[in-house]
Amino acid sequence: MLPLLKRFGALILFTLPCLSQAQSQQIDLEAVMKNMGHSYKQAMKAQQPTIMSNALKDLKERVQEAKRARFSKAAEQSQQGLDKVLERIASAEQQLAQGQLEAARETLKDIDTLRKKYHELHEPPGFWELLFG
Repeated sequence: MLPLLKRFGALILFTLPCLSQAQSQQIDLEAVMKNMGHSYKQAMKAQQPTIMSNALKDLKERVQEAKRARFSKAAEQSQQGLDKVLERIASAEQQLAQGQLEAARETLKDIDTLRKKYHELHEPPGFWELLFG
């Protein structure tokens, strides 16, 4: 009986850190996403090219950080969505380099559309969807 308890105790000791690490990764992704939202808002509010450029740089870093995270559902689609966001950021940076602040802002609006589309992949099904499929 005692050897069984030792094995069970060892199993718990090895499993708990893995569970807490997985949970912390999820929390980190959530924090990264919030920071992405903040950077996006800063870029959209920017009235000067340098301010928008700094916000875009920060946004790009956050997106690249999010790409390193593990997605529990629709991982491949989520990665594709983040790649599309990076493409839109690159387009906005090019427009900004040409002095087209408003065009860059319009390009960034696509990111919000992408956000809505790809966040749907990770939302739990609603009541009516569960009821009627």
